[in-house]
Amino acid sequence: MKMPSEPIETIMFAPCGMNCKVCYKHCYMKKPCDGCLKSDEGKPEHCRKCKIKDCVKLKGVSYCYECSEYPCKLIKNLEKSYNTRYGASLVENSQFVKANGLTAFMEQQKERYTCPNCGGIISIHDAECSECQWRVK
Repeated sequence: MKMPSEPIETIMFAPCGMNCKVCYKHCYMKKPCDGCLKSDEGKPEHCRKCKIKDCVKLKGVSYCYECSEYPCKLIKNLEKSYNTRYGASLVENSQFVKANGLTAFMEQQKERYTCPNCGGIISIHDAECSECQWRVK
């Protein structure tokens, strides 16, 4: 899947701080999911059953960073996993959005995750381009 030439839709920013556009499920599916904030159609099971997504709905906030308990245990556990496995920080993503807005964040993400070879999307999960399989070293 090619990175769009227009800005990435801000709806692709998940409540936890993840950019759903660079998720491996989004990159490699013929019918990619629409991100956490739209329907559950096309989502893997762990996304459909996400406790964080349920929590923001229950608390009436759009994003975890808007909650008075942020960062909670759920976010801290996910943050540790993303730091360890992917070298990414969902907390830093959320802080950037809070300070600079969603549009600026998505532009930054577009720069970071566009394949320099073909313009495909580099998956955050496996650091591989969705189109040409170029890998980040």
